[in-house]
Amino acid sequence: MTNAPNANISSSSYRDAPTRFVTVGKIRFAYRELGPRGETPLVLLNHWGAVLDNFDPRIVDGLAASRHVIALDYRGIGLSGGSAPVTVGEMARDVQAVIAALGFAKVDLLGFSLGGFVAQDVVLNAPTLVRKLILTGTGPAGGAGIDRVGAISWPLIIKGVLSARDPKTYLFFTGTAHGRRAAKDFLARLQERKADRDKGPSPRAFLRQLAAIKAWGRQVPQDLSRITIPVLVANGDNDIMVPTANSLDLAQRIPNAELVIYPDAGHGGIFQYHGKFVSKALAFLAD
Repeated sequence: MTNAPNANISSSSYRDAPTRFVTVGKIRFAYRELGPRGETPLVLLNHWGAVLDNFDPRIVDGLAASRHVIALDYRGIGLSGGSAPVTVGEMARDVQAVIAALGFAKVDLLGFSLGGFVAQDVVLNAPTLVRKLILTGTGPAGGAGIDRVGAISWPLIIKGVLSARDPKTYLFFTGTAHGRRAAKDFLARLQERKADRDKGPSPRAFLRQLAAIKAWGRQVPQDLSRITIPVLVANGDNDIMVPTANSLDLAQRIPNAELVIYPDAGHGGIFQYHGKFVSKALAFLAD
C-alpha cells in the first residue's frame, strides 16, 4: 500500500494494482489506479456496498489498456475512513474533493448503479469538471422503483445466504442459463486478486448507503437537460434493482446521450457483456 497520490507506478492488471490513499480533510480515501498517464483520467464509481475488489477486473483492465483509470472507495466503505454518507449529494462532494486532491482539473466518470447516482450529481454540481460521462445500471433522482431497491434486494440477499451463493447471482443477472453462466464467471473474476484485498463493508455502512439510495429514489427529479456533455447510458434489458426503464428515461432526458441495452441481461449487464461494453466505452471516450 502507498500514500503517494499519482505515483509514477504502472500496473499491468487491476489484480496487481496497489491500494493507494489520499487524504481529504481528516478522511483517508482508498483507491487504485492503472493505465497510461497523460489521458483524461477515468474515475470509476461503484455500487451499493461495493469496495475496490468489486470492480470487474476485465472491465478495468480493458479500459486501462488505453486509459488512465482510477477506482475509488467511497467514504466509510472498504479501506476508506470516516462514516458512510446517507445522501448521494455528500458522496458526490467527496468524489469532487478526492479528484481535486489527486490534482485533476478534468476527468471522465463511469458510474455503476449507486455510482451512477453520484456521477450525475457530480456533473450537475461541477459541470466543468467532467468531460464525458458513462452511466450504467442506474437511474435519475426520483426514478421509477429506485426507492424500492432495499425491498427488492433483501429477499434475494436472504436467498443467497440460504443457497450458499453470492446474492449478486440473483441481483445482477437473469435466471436464464446465459445469465447464470455470466454470474459464475463474474464472481470468479472478483476473486482473482489474492493479495492486498480491500476490507468488506460493515453492516452499518451497508445500511447507510441504502438510506442514501432510498432518499435518491424519493428525491425531486433533477433537470437533466443541464448535462450537456456526451453521455453513454448502458444496462441490461431486465434490471430488477434499478429498473431498465430508468436507463431509457436518462437517455431521453439528457440531450447528448447514447443508449445501449444488452439482451437477456440484468443489473450487471456490463459485466455479462464486458467485452462489448469495454469496446463501446473506449470508442465513446476516444477524442
